[in-house]
Amino acid sequence: MAQAFAAPFAAAPVAPRLRLTRRGRLVLIAFPVFVASILLLAGLTAMLSPARAGDSAPVQTQTVQITVQQGQSLWSVAAQYAPDRDPRVVIGEIVELNGLDSARVLPGQQLLVPREG
Repeated sequence: MAQAFAAPFAAAPVAPRLRLTRRGRLVLIAFPVFVASILLLAGLTAMLSPARAGDSAPVQTQTVQITVQQGQSLWSVAAQYAPDRDPRVVIGEIVELNGLDSARVLPGQQLLVPREG
């Protein structure tokens, strides 16, 4: 009869307890904190930096239309129509105003040039 009572009290197998290494704890804790902080910073940046597209009125540039002559370059045009300004800046404005792909111009080409004054 003693045997009949022994079977129900047999020890059930115990699953081993999960043990993390130092690197495992670092990954388990630090990585989610890092990702959460990056997301938080991105959200704060998006909320705190409003768009500035309509804050200022567009600058009206006075222009004059010219026809490029034989031997003229954008440098000579810039020096002729805005002698007191840096020609590199004026050339950039000419390229932007006319939607040019390069600074190369051909004789007879019509250009809008920013006017000084």
